[in-house]
Amino acid sequence: MTAAARIRAIAAAPLLLVLASCGPRVDIHYIATPEPVVAAMIEMAEIGEGDVLYDLGSGDGRIPIAAAKQFGVRAVGIEIDPRLIEKAKENAEAAGVSHLVEFRKADLFATDFSDADVVTLYLGDTLNLRLRPQLLDQLEPGARVVSHDFGMGDWTPDERRVVANRPVYKWTVPQTFIPGFGGID
Repeated sequence: MTAAARIRAIAAAPLLLVLASCGPRVDIHYIATPEPVVAAMIEMAEIGEGDVLYDLGSGDGRIPIAAAKQFGVRAVGIEIDPRLIEKAKENAEAAGVSHLVEFRKADLFATDFSDADVVTLYLGDTLNLRLRPQLLDQLEPGARVVSHDFGMGDWTPDERRVVANRPVYKWTVPQTFIPGFGGID
């Protein structure tokens, strides 16, 4: 490293420390899912007795809370923003389902959600595509994935609805992952 490069690196260090302390790194900004979309997502997920729901990027917890309240299932919200996790915990307590719902501060890509029967998300096309291999690897055949607004590339959804002018997609994890078969190209 040249002397000039070292000086630039040293000069930039305080700025990097300030930026690093500005809060959690997020790949997408939180936007609440409208209640009619939450209801449609839960309906499309075909939640049954004993199912476990994971909401990736759970925000204020509205999807896990609604699933726990409506079906009495265990639900886990994965969120990176600690302020949203606290809000979600408050919302679960107010809804009377805190014994069924758990919220974890975690990186989606380092999370084991293999016990999920249903995964819900509202993340974005890029994050959905990055998560797709993990979903297909961790989830058992028959598990349902439901996304608000964003697809999964060439993985053809089993169902697509428009609710409150927003698309909602549902996929079912197939028995085998052979390219070109089972809805996955």
